[in-house]
Amino acid sequence: MGTMIQLQQVGKTFDGNHVLNNVNLTIQEGDFMTFLGPSGCGKTTTLRIIAGLEQPNVGIVTISGNVVDNAALHQHTAPGDRGLSLVFQSYALWPHMTVYENIAFGLSIKKLGKPDIKRKVEESLEKMRIRELRDRYPSELSGGQQQRVAIARAIVTEPTILLLDEPLSNLDAKLRIEMRTELKRLHRDLKTTIIYVTHDQVEALTLSTKIAVFFKGQLVQVDTPRGLYRNPATLEVADFIGNPSINFVPASIAKAGELWQIQSELGLLDLPLQDEPSGDEVVLALKPEDLHLSEVPIPGGIPCQIYSVFPAGSETLIQLQHGEVTLMAKTIGEADFETDSTVWVTFPSEKVNVYNRKSGSLIPQGGALQR
Repeated sequence: MGTMIQLQQVGKTFDGNHVLNNVNLTIQEGDFMTFLGPSGCGKTTTLRIIAGLEQPNVGIVTISGNVVDNAALHQHTAPGDRGLSLVFQSYALWPHMTVYENIAFGLSIKKLGKPDIKRKVEESLEKMRIRELRDRYPSELSGGQQQRVAIARAIVTEPTILLLDEPLSNLDAKLRIEMRTELKRLHRDLKTTIIYVTHDQVEALTLSTKIAVFFKGQLVQVDTPRGLYRNPATLEVADFIGNPSINFVPASIAKAGELWQIQSELGLLDLPLQDEPSGDEVVLALKPEDLHLSEVPIPGGIPCQIYSVFPAGSETLIQLQHGEVTLMAKTIGEADFETDSTVWVTFPSEKVNVYNRKSGSLIPQGGALQR
């Protein structure tokens, strides 16, 4: 697979504020790349720069080997000449046109013959499973149906790149899950390069082949969903990924032969670390689902008091107290724990992430990246 899109040292300022700062990113052909991050982090601006709707103040953007933006040379290719389609959060359908006419509009502009237009529109309607809506007007459609029409209109021109900006945020929870399924299937069938913007980490983890995480105009990590979930590059990313939130425990660290000895409220851990910590203070990060609870004492178990229990049907969240440390554990299914009772907690040490306290960056464990 070749490189489809490349951003080199791309920066953007609005009114003197850095919205994007030195972004370097490569998107491969056929990727489902999601830009993830909180509001105002720069993900939509990056998408708009790729689309040609914004021009970078600095840097170079390349699509399919062609330079479409070179800030230093004031070179800028118009959005319509970039071989891509864009689907916005607002569906932007023409209200006076039927569904069929909306989808056919882009092909009519390209002056395709009527039989070709009909065939392509029918295929597009079929792919989005909305054939029965072809003669309706947008005002007669639900939000989910309008979204399907907007995506059908975007794919009918067979773009090499499909850009989606928070396309599901206006839909209710059930429809969002349904549309995620359709988008995943669409990506598999079309093999188009998709760039998707969202602030919803579940959406990012379930849909993507790669995720680019943005914070405050910086690109902080690009990884597979599994790599990002298991090994967030910084404390900030770790705090953002995962629901419920990850557990952070302050600790001190010292070298002990080949291993590093980490002392915290949770006891002593001996871990192999690939890099040397900066300073003797670190932060341990433990995922709620990696904490295992026992109602009877077990070897190496940390006695914790049940502070609160949150049953959620398919899973149960349990808030625990151990000395000054509060932990959140997650178990699958219904669990019946008494508030204020004691449980013993264990966790696999190879699944603990260790971060430099000062810089907030991950210190990989030996073999950690294969987890």
